[in-house]
Amino acid sequence: MSGPLYVPVLPARPHAAAACRLLWPDVRAAIRPLWNLPPLPGVTPKSLATLVGKYVDPVSAVSRHGGWLDAPFGEDAQTADLAEALSVYCELGPFRPVTGPERNEAQQMVTVETARRCSRGLGVRVRVTGEWGDALAEDVRGLLARTGPEVPVDLLLDMGAVLDTRPDAGKEALRALDALMPLVVWRSAALLGGAWPRVTADMLEEGSCEQSRAEWRMWHEVRATSSAYAPLLGYGDYGVQPPSALAQAPAPGRSGGPPWGVLRYTTDSSYLLFKTLTRGPDRIAVNRCAAGRIIELPEFRGAGAGRAEEWLTGCAHGPLSTGEGMGRPKEWLQAGNLQHMTYVVRSLPGD
Repeated sequence: MSGPLYVPVLPARPHAAAACRLLWPDVRAAIRPLWNLPPLPGVTPKSLATLVGKYVDPVSAVSRHGGWLDAPFGEDAQTADLAEALSVYCELGPFRPVTGPERNEAQQMVTVETARRCSRGLGVRVRVTGEWGDALAEDVRGLLARTGPEVPVDLLLDMGAVLDTRPDAGKEALRALDALMPLVVWRSAALLGGAWPRVTADMLEEGSCEQSRAEWRMWHEVRATSSAYAPLLGYGDYGVQPPSALAQAPAPGRSGGPPWGVLRYTTDSSYLLFKTLTRGPDRIAVNRCAAGRIIELPEFRGAGAGRAEEWLTGCAHGPLSTGEGMGRPKEWLQAGNLQHMTYVVRSLPGD
């Protein structure tokens, strides 16, 4: 078994695709994203394939090194049409399909069939958002029995939101892995979790705040054990968004939004958030100051560390007479993911 270096769990949205496109080539080669379609409520079968293409085409273009493609919020009535729309990207494109023990049997079976046809294998996404239960291992065992030994399988152990309020997440992950790893010869296994908070105005009342990278701590806790699988276990996180962001249905044509935003920066142990403004007379000064506070951090990695750091430096040093080069919420999120993914790849041990 060999594990991918880094599995970012990303929404199939333009800002995430743009961040991957801007990664240095060696960094992009080291990641295997788990792309997620948003909920598509009420979409008719006739328009489903077109809508899937709208989300998947951009991320397919930046995933030459492979990854997984999942529709975790698909409605039961959409199972067959979603499977058909996604199968094109797995059979002809770079992706491996994904299923899980909690999915309905129809979704499991059509996804397994897609995996057989595409010959790239199958992602088995096992969600553990609370305490591990042995019944879940039996559900995974049943799914693997339907898959058969001819299909290579990748374990994606998804712990969901891993915050400081969940101190036993590492222990629960170990319980899950101890139960799941013996079930089959996994081609790869990765431990996923998200510690990025849901940002609120109250959090940024003082202009900035700090959040512990609890999922990073969880992964290291598991890696420090004597388990045979520990050195091979891949790392995954949700980038600089909370896991709940994946479940947001698209809202075409939405305008407005809060008068504030956030610039994000990742350090060895923390996520740092700095308040920005989306409108108002102080917008340019506040936003350039936020970027300036990042580049003045002792942990700032320098303008040459990546394109996000280069952008932050340019933003901080830009003129107060114009907002050129300062970006908007989409660009701030894009830059946050860009610096984060680059830093994670540079931080993880090599082969």
